[in-house]
Amino acid sequence: MRPKRADELIGGSLYWIVKHRLVGCQEILRFEGRNDGRIDIVCSADLIAIAPSPKRAHQGWRYLEEDKAPSEEGDDSGLSELPPRLYGKLAALALV
Repeated sequence: MRPKRADELIGGSLYWIVKHRLVGCQEILRFEGRNDGRIDIVCSADLIAIAPSPKRAHQGWRYLEEDKAPSEEGDDSGLSELPPRLYGKLAALALV
């Protein structure tokens, strides 16, 4: 389905969550309708790596206001420095 705020999202970023961590983002260029009724999100080819930060997986759209969006610098918690495997185990135990 097409997002209700699609026009506002163009030029914004699509963030990638991998194993409960925000790890990168891509600029949203446009939305294109498909013959089967679904929507394609067309993003730039440039994937910008960001300092990994904890984020639960979710379904659907999440709108991040600019001041709440992750930055390339990361946070001061030190969680971004954990090895992915250790972070995954801690997340599975609900400790991070």
